[in-house]
Amino acid sequence: MRGGPVPILRLGDTLVTGLLNELDDSSALALAEELTDRIVSDRARGVLIDISRVEIIDSFVARALMELSTMAQLLGARVVVAGMRPAVAITLVELGIELKGVETALNAEQGMSALGWRHSSSGLQEPPT
Repeated sequence: MRGGPVPILRLGDTLVTGLLNELDDSSALALAEELTDRIVSDRARGVLIDISRVEIIDSFVARALMELSTMAQLLGARVVVAGMRPAVAITLVELGIELKGVETALNAEQGMSALGWRHSSSGLQEPPT
């Protein structure tokens, strides 16, 4: 784990990070730079962005999420956004914001499964390569 606005963890070929409500311009830019650098340096094929701690979303955070997803996809990483709260989904619809190109999962475990990890009795495991 390296120092940045939000921790980015590496699990095999997958990077895991999260968003908080306190995402401002400078921290969004720092996270985007750190995430794209890590995708390249770690040769990540998947990125899980956990937003379960985001209670309220606005157009800025939604745009930042779309941009993070697009940047990661351009670098060859599949992105899954996990843990969206019902209130956040409702707000996005009410604001008319579509997260185009953003794949979602109900929670982080389902997001990891979508990225190719499988669940076993001892927890999530990366598939054999």
